[in-house]
This record gives sequence, C-alpha cells and structure tokens, in this order.
Amino acid sequence: MQDLLLITPPFTQLNTPYPATAYIKGFLNTKNITSFQSDLGIEVILALFNAKTFQHLFEKANREQSIVSENCQRIYVLRNEYLQTLDSVIQFLQGKNDTLARQLCTDNFLPRASRFQQLDDLEWAFGTMGMQDKAKHLATLYLEDLSDFIVECIDPNFGFSRYAERLGRSANSFNELYENLQAKPTFIDELTLSILEERLKLVNPNLVCFSIPFPGNLYSAFRCAQYIKTNYPTIKVAMGGGFPNTELRSVTDVRVFQFFDFISLDDGELPLELIHGHVVHGGGELKRTFVLENDAVVFKNDSNKLDYKQQDVGTPDYSDLFLDRYISVIEIANPMHSLWSDGRWNKLTMAHGCYWGKCTFCDISLDYIKIYEPVAASMLVDRIETLIAQTGDTGFHFVDEAAPPSLMKAMALEILNRKLTITWWTNIRFEKNFTQDLCHLLKASGCIAVSGGLEVASDRLLQLIDKGVTVEQVAQVTRNFTEANIMVHSYLMYGYPTQTVQETVDSLEMVRQLFELGIIQSGFWHQFALTAHSPVGLHPQEYGVTPKLKEITFANNDVDFVDTTGIDHAMFSYGLKKSLFNFMHEIGFEMPLQEWFDFEIPPTNIAPDYIYNCLQEENVFSTKPTAKIIWIGPMPMTKERVKKKKGSHWEQLIFNFHSKNDLYEMVVDKDKGEWLLSTLEKLKPARKPVTFAQLKKDYETELEDFELFWYSKQVLGLRDHGLLII
Repeated sequence: MQDLLLITPPFTQLNTPYPATAYIKGFLNTKNITSFQSDLGIEVILALFNAKTFQHLFEKANREQSIVSENCQRIYVLRNEYLQTLDSVIQFLQGKNDTLARQLCTDNFLPRASRFQQLDDLEWAFGTMGMQDKAKHLATLYLEDLSDFIVECIDPNFGFSRYAERLGRSANSFNELYENLQAKPTFIDELTLSILEERLKLVNPNLVCFSIPFPGNLYSAFRCAQYIKTNYPTIKVAMGGGFPNTELRSVTDVRVFQFFDFISLDDGELPLELIHGHVVHGGGELKRTFVLENDAVVFKNDSNKLDYKQQDVGTPDYSDLFLDRYISVIEIANPMHSLWSDGRWNKLTMAHGCYWGKCTFCDISLDYIKIYEPVAASMLVDRIETLIAQTGDTGFHFVDEAAPPSLMKAMALEILNRKLTITWWTNIRFEKNFTQDLCHLLKASGCIAVSGGLEVASDRLLQLIDKGVTVEQVAQVTRNFTEANIMVHSYLMYGYPTQTVQETVDSLEMVRQLFELGIIQSGFWHQFALTAHSPVGLHPQEYGVTPKLKEITFANNDVDFVDTTGIDHAMFSYGLKKSLFNFMHEIGFEMPLQEWFDFEIPPTNIAPDYIYNCLQEENVFSTKPTAKIIWIGPMPMTKERVKKKKGSHWEQLIFNFHSKNDLYEMVVDKDKGEWLLSTLEKLKPARKPVTFAQLKKDYETELEDFELFWYSKQVLGLRDHGLLII
C-alpha cells in the first residue's frame, strides 16, 4: 500500500513523461510520504496501438458502419497489412527494434493512406536525415493514418497529445463537460478506466492526485475521478497542475466536487503535503485549496506555513514510470522541431518563475511566473547526476519559463568541471547576454538547442509587449547560437492588440529573412490569446481591446475580445503557417509573400537585406577586468626552436592545438609561451574562473606589456580554438 497515487491523465507526450508527478514524488520522498506514479497517457496509447486492439476496432467500425471516407475505407481494406506491422512499428519507435528501419524506409513495407501524401514535398529532406530518423518519420505518418481512422470511426475526441480538448478550452461553464460525463464511457474511456482499476488495486491508496497540465487532459481526469468516486468512495481525490493553476482560480460550480475533494493552486508541494495530512487525520489546515463546505465551494488558505524553497523540494523521481516504453516520433523533417517528440528527456528546472516577468501577454500576476527563485548550479548538477543514475538517460530538457543566462553559465562550468557528458536544451529570452563566447561555452557543456519568443517581429509591438528585446538583438543572438552549433526555435505571434495588416506582413518578412540566413531553424506561429491573468487581460483598455465578459463558474483563462483595429487576424493563420513550414525545410524563400495568401496583402516595408545588415556590426575586442577567462580547448603539443635573425637569436615555443576538426599552430617567444602553457591549465572550467584582472596581474609578475600580448594575432587566434571571455 502507498499513501498516494499520482496520475497524469491522457494525453500529453508520447516520447517522455510529463514531469509534474516526478517532481511531486521527489518532494514526497523528502517527507517520507510514500507514493506511486502512473502516466495513463502512454499506458493507454500502448493498450490502443497494438494488433489485438486494432483487430477489435476494425471489426467494431465495420459492424457499426462508421467507415465513410475514402481514406478510412482504404485503411480498412489494408487492415491485414496494418495488423501485421503495427506491433513491430511500436517496438521500433520504442528503440527496441532498430534493424526494422531498413524495412520501414522501403516503399512497399508500410501500408500508406492520406498522411503519406505529403512525402512528395519532403522526400528531398531525407538526404539530410539519417535512416533511423527517416524511418521514425514514416512510422509516425503510419500511426497518424491509424489515428485518423480512430477519430472518424471510433472516437472523434482522440488525439495523440490530447483528448476531448475542446471540452477543456475556456469552459466558463461546467455544463458541457458535465453532460459528457453523464454519457456512456467511450472505447478509449474504457481502456483508460481498466488501467486505472489495475493501478488502484496495485497501490491501494488513500488519496489519488491528478496532475492536469492542459485542457486536453481535463476530460479524462474527470472521467477517472468519476470512476473512483463510484467504485472506491472512501478514496479521496485531488487535482493540481497547470490547468487548475491558470483556469480554475474562480471555480464556484459545486458539481465539480462530485468528482474531486480538493483542487490546489500554484506550487503543489506544500498544498499536497497538507492535503495528505488532512486525509490521514480527518481534518487540518490547508494551503491554496478549494473544497466543498456546506454545499458551497470554499477557498481554504488557513496555513501560515511558507512554500518550500527550490533547494528543499528534492530531485524529481521517475521510478514507477515505464521509461523504456515511450514512443519517439518525428512529425516533420526538421531536427529542431523533432526535439519535442523524439527521444526521452529527463525534465529539470533551473529557476522557478521568470527573471524578466514583464511580457504583457503572459500570466505574470500568477506565482508560477511572478516568484523567481533560481537553483544553485552545484545543486542543479547534483540533480542531473542523480537522474542519470536513476534513469540511465543523459538527455535533459530544462522546462524553465526563461532560463537565466548567468545560471546557464554557472551550470555549464559545473558540468564541464565535473567532466559530465550530457545533452540538454531549454527555453530562453533572446537577450544580449548571450554572447558568442557564452554560446560556445553552453555548447561545450552539452547544449544542443534553445527555444525563445520572438513573438511579433516588430520593434513597435515588441516594445508594447515589454519584451525587452529588438529584432536586431534577436538576430544577433540567434546568430551567436547558430554559429556555436546550437539550434534555435522561435515562438511567433500574430494578432497582438493594435497590430496592423502591414505589421503582420512585415513580421513575416523578418521571419523569412531570419530563416533564409539560417540563424533560426524552427518556429511556430500562434494567434494572440487574451488571458485573464496577463497585463492585457487585467488592463484591457490600455491595449485597445474590449473583453466579452461572461459569467464564470468553472474555467477562466482565455477571454474572447474585440480588437479596436477590427482586423480578422485569423485569416492570416493558414498563410503564415504554410510559409513557415516551407521555410523550416529551407524552401520558398524566393517566393513573393503574396503567394502564401489567397487574399490581397500589402507589399512589405522591410528592406530585403534588413536582417543581414543587423549582423554586420563591428566586433570590437575589448575585455572588462571582471570578465571570466575560460579555456575549453585541448592542451597543446609544444616544441622549442631557436629563431635567428641578423646575428641575434632567441628561443621560441611552437604550439600545436589539435581541435576536433582542425589544427591551429602558433609561435610565441619562449618566456610568454611557458607562461601561456601553465596558464591554460588554470583556465580550464572551474566553479570560480580566473578573471581578466587576475590573469593580467599574474602575467605582469613575470613579464611586461600584457595588453600587447593579449591583443596579439596569436591570442586572437586562440579565441577561435577554445579561449572564451564570458
């Protein structure tokens, strides 16, 4: 028996667990509260996508005469080919059947339906993808075809990373969701509930906690909670996670508490600890938790205990999860874009909240953004080592709102100091502190990619958003990352309040140039959404929008509104996304912007070389006394020689620096060379790097004219071979 059963309801990601339950389990370990966690999403997917289940689905669809479209008719006709290959494909995507890649890449192994029609456009891309990636992409299309069959013939609410998402999106009223819960469970509901029943019998908990990150998890969480209340009425049920944190802060509908006993908000550690105590002891104080009292929804916040500091919440614990059964998929042939769906990543957080905390479209009034608290670099790397030992995986996704550059630098130095080999990526702001040298340091520590918000590529709108960056700055920073071989993904926005048609067109032109120059490799357009807890939502009149107010008894986050411009921004959606899809595959740059739209747009006002010119600033080599000097290159081979000229001679040292892909040779006077050779050892990554002022002082204890040496051609050459100034 365990105290708690922690559940992520269907569906989130196929390739890796959503980290919330692992974070909570890690915290509970520090309190000696036992728990078992389950990702129902991957368990249901595996129960669904196998030959035995699909044999039943094909028979069910045929019996119920639900096969209507030509596409699904084709899939049904080819059902034997699907049944023969399905289990092998799933095993391949789990990394257990690598040799199948050669079969998958042939034209006549997998049955093909409508999802494969895009292959003609993407066939060129496979030249830059390895065979395993190509096979994953084809296997992904194959599963998407089967998903289309499920949606049309079995359950229209199905999606690989969401279920019945429509019911959770801005459900100001609980009515529609409640009515759906009164209906007979769907086929996928029954699969979910059968697995839930197994977990309940195995764990025998006194409290079941559902972490609900997204609207696409909401329905399944309620369906599971309903099952528990019906069949295990003595078990208490709690809800937490991203969805209630943002959407359920105003819940008043008492029917919600037919399903849940507790709904906690914001950081979950202390509220859940108190809920557990409340359940065990039959009462007690609570923190930021909704309950039902006297037939009314009451918000209980009567505990004076302070939330736990990040140093005290423990290390995420991934035990109980089926880490070897997750499925890696590649939806499109873009290496950066595939990070979200390919490979299993341990999730960690460098800092709670956002160190910037000003963007006007963001929920900066809520604690998960507002309260900024970084974790010490040494503790972060301790947690990295703990997770490697537990999971055997060395890939890390830091799920920060925006990772702070200073902490990224400290963590990189700590990783290098401990000689760890890991692969990691994170979300950032495109701020000026990401210099060329810092990007090279991050790359040396294992960073392969960053994602960040360019949002609207317009300096006027970036200022209105209070983003703290300009388009020019974004271009320079993304160039720095790209030149360090770190991939860049950009979040893009259209339809921000007061945005004009001209600004949308000009923003697309900026994005086109960024992709054409190769300094952004991936992106995603989304239309501006007005959220209740953002500065725009709290002060809409200041941004030229008028909210359409409704009575709120359930969810309240996305708010319908009228923009004073009167522009239908949604009409740009298809053209923006189609153009971006092509740009990500390095095609379509020469096409006029008008070609992406089926309505007339104005010509862009942006010069065709605008971004190029942003990158032409002169790079002045100057060093602050407090700058940290790091050597990440290999130690050189040296040999002495005597230089003779006009009757005089002097000793020199020849340095040969063998980097991973080239050789750099330099010659310096012997006394300077001996100093440099001993100094490079001291400049290797350490927790307290040598400063420029310390380096200068050390040099001048033995030699003269440090600046003359530091700014010499030889040292400038070292800058390209491992000498960093950060």
